[in-house]
Formats: sequence, structure tokens, C-alpha cells
Amino acid sequence: MVYVFLADGFEEVEALTPVDMLRRCNIEVITVGVENQSVIGSHGIPVLANIQDTQLNLDDRVDMIVLPGGMPGTLNLEKNANVQSAIDYCVQNNKYIGAICAAPSILGHKGILDGKEATCYTGFEEQLGKAVISQKPVCVDGNIITSRGAGTAMPFAFELVKALTSDERVEKLIQSVLY
Repeated sequence: MVYVFLADGFEEVEALTPVDMLRRCNIEVITVGVENQSVIGSHGIPVLANIQDTQLNLDDRVDMIVLPGGMPGTLNLEKNANVQSAIDYCVQNNKYIGAICAAPSILGHKGILDGKEATCYTGFEEQLGKAVISQKPVCVDGNIITSRGAGTAMPFAFELVKALTSDERVEKLIQSVLY
């Protein structure tokens, strides 16, 4: 199961593309509204999340969390205690964490990216701690998957799917969406 966190000011493409691609592969995805179940994206698009962050259930069913970027969405994610607990849970239990655009900065501030290859939106590199900074569209280093921004949302989503399924499943997905 995958939790995708949505905080006011989230980047819609970076959040909903992974939700769509994961669900196309029959992976259970639960969208989590941070502070409210109804969340407004950075471009004014309202989204009703499946649950609110106070309803999180961090247990062995959780395979991955996804942190979309956007401003002030990233800042709103970072200051939320339930999001921080979910990140800590994933680190402690060797679960996947996907972060795109500005959101890898949250992991950088926690030291999670130290020594790992990571990427982010241009201008946020200094906030990745001691990460090995890459300009690749998507970086996978262990259980951490980072990506650069809205334009890399599809390859990011494909890497999330691959982490939970297989190369073959991703190839079928790519063909089905004509990517």
C-alpha cells in the first residue's frame, strides 16, 4: 500500500501522476490530506483526499510513501508531525520513499539523503544535505526515489511502480499509456 501526501500548495501533476500510474497497476494507493481532507493544489485545483493525516495507520501494510513537491506544499508537508512520523517509519522499516521537485529537501533536512544519489528541482540542491547531487530526471538509491519536477512525473511514477512490481510490469504500463 502506498500513501501519497497532499498538503495545500502541492504540485498537482507530481502528486496525481504517481497516483494514477500506481493504480493502473492495481497497487493500493491512499491519498492523505495534510491538515484537511480537502486540499488545494498550487494551481488552484481542489482535491478530496481519501483520508486525513490524523487517520494514518503506519503498519506492515505500508510499502511506500510519496511526497509531491510544489510551494507551499513542500513546506506544509515538512512541518506536519504525521508526515514526519511516516518518513521515520519508512526509514526504520526499510520501506520506499518517493519525493519529487522540492520535496527531496524534506529528506535532506533529516539527513536521509546523506551519501545517496538524489535529484530535485533546480535551486534546491543545497537543501539535500550530503547527498550526491544528480541532474538525472529520476534517481533511485536503495529505497529512496527522487525526481526533478512536474516534467519528470511520468518517469518518476514508472520508477515507483518498478520498485513495487517489476521491469515487465512497467514496460506494459508504458505501452498502455503510449509513453
